[in-house]
Amino acid sequence: MKTIVLIHGLWLTPRSWDSFREHYESQGYRVLTPAWPGMQGEISEIRRDPSGIAGLGVQEIADYYERYIRGLDEAPILMGHSFGGLIVQMLLDRGLGVAGVAIDSVAPQGVLDLPLPMLKAASSVLSNPFNYLTTVHLTFEQFRYAFANNLDEEEARVIYEEQAIPGPGRPIFQAALANFTPGAVTRVNYNNPHRAPLLLIAGSDDHQVPASLNRSNFKKYARSTAVTAFKEFEHRSHWIVAEKGWEEVADYAIHWAEEQLDAA
Repeated sequence: MKTIVLIHGLWLTPRSWDSFREHYESQGYRVLTPAWPGMQGEISEIRRDPSGIAGLGVQEIADYYERYIRGLDEAPILMGHSFGGLIVQMLLDRGLGVAGVAIDSVAPQGVLDLPLPMLKAASSVLSNPFNYLTTVHLTFEQFRYAFANNLDEEEARVIYEEQAIPGPGRPIFQAALANFTPGAVTRVNYNNPHRAPLLLIAGSDDHQVPASLNRSNFKKYARSTAVTAFKEFEHRSHWIVAEKGWEEVADYAIHWAEEQLDAA
């Protein structure tokens, strides 16, 4: 039984992976969905008191998942969404995982694109420097623009009410300022020839992490001899892991990963 570790993104919890988890479990996979450190409680509890995740940063998140994965009885397939995609790229660079899939991934240091929709989506955090060490809860309008711009208002509101949580502001600042920060915590060795295969998946209508950013991220790996692939899905927002058509994304991701394991 192969193991899959699903890593969620900012402003969400492992519940964002429910569709993928159930889909993969029905195919016989062992699927693990560990929460970010400090996010192990219920959504209602995190909303009531998010102080436990204030100041949480990318390095702490990556280190937490590294310890978690090294404690497993087998090397897993890694899949991450949004900031979880960045964490997957960092973990692969550390020699973890047998294959990695980064979906609508926040980019590591070195990707220079700054698409306007992404800047607008991040402005709720970056506009206030005091957000660096606090948590930020998106308004419904901010959440819909960043995550669910392809969904009608009623559907987007249900997702917001059921899934959205406050998130630490620090990762946003770390990602946004990475190219001006020597030794940024979001760095990876793009030329690492020893990492496991990596697939970058983008959604054509994503505001939070536009497809152009994912393509630029993919191109940074051009000199590496390790396997790297890119796939863009049309008419998908940042809510790609659960919006209509998520099955196509889930199946493409796991079939690609299996192909890499078969070819190894």
